[in-house]
Amino acid sequence: MAGFQSLAHQVRDARNDRALRRHSLRRCLERFAPYGHRATWWHLCDRHGIAPEDRGADPLRLVAALEELEEARAVWLEYERHFAERRRREKHHGLRRPEWAWGGSGDAVVRCADPGVRPEGTLGEVLRRLVRALETEPGTGCPVCGDEELRWPAPMPVPVPGQRPGAVSGAGGPGVRGPGVRGPGAGPGTGSGPGPGPWEGAWAWDGGPVCAGCGIVVPRPALADMPSAGAA
Repeated sequence: MAGFQSLAHQVRDARNDRALRRHSLRRCLERFAPYGHRATWWHLCDRHGIAPEDRGADPLRLVAALEELEEARAVWLEYERHFAERRRREKHHGLRRPEWAWGGSGDAVVRCADPGVRPEGTLGEVLRRLVRALETEPGTGCPVCGDEELRWPAPMPVPVPGQRPGAVSGAGGPGVRGPGVRGPGAGPGTGSGPGPGPWEGAWAWDGGPVCAGCGIVVPRPALADMPSAGAA
C-alpha cells in the first residue's frame, strides 16, 4: 500500500496524466484528512478552484491543494511528536493516566459534522489553533473559532436486556447513554460531565459537541467540565 509521500510524488509527477494525479491526491486523504475524507476534499476543492468530480483538473491546482494538505500534516505530526515525548517523560515519573491518547493516523482530528460546513482558513491554520488549545487549559468554547455555542448530539440509545427492539428509554433513563456518561472502554473517573477526564483512545475524541460557528466536532480534551445537553 502506497504511503502519503509516495502518493504525493505521484501528484507532482508531470509524467502522470491528470486523472492519475487527481486520484493520487484523493488517496492522500486516505492517509491524512483532518476534517474527514469528504469534508477535507471539498475544502481543498473550494480553496483551489477544483471541481470535486473533475477527473481532468488542472495539475497546478492539484499541487497547490497537496501543498496545503502537506503543511497541515506537518503541523499535526510535529504535535504528535511532542505529545509522545511528553508522555515518555510522564511515564518515567510514574504518571500513567494521560488525559487522552490519539491513535496517530491524523484522520478527522477536527472532524466536520457536515462536510459542507467547515472552518475558515487553511488546514494548517486550523490545526495550529487546535494544537494551541490542546496545549493549554481546557476552555468553554470552540478551540478553532472561539464560538461559545456548542450543540450536543442527542443521546444514543443503548440496548437494555429484555427490552423489545426499537424501544428507547427516556432521557436520562437506563437505556440512554448521553454525552459524558461512561461507555465501553472509558477509563476510570468519567462522570456525568462531558469535560476532559483520563479517557484514552477514540472515546476521548468522539462524541463531543458540534460548534455552531465552524461546524467541527469539538474534541472533549479541549473542553472544561460543563453540563451536556441532556443534563438536568
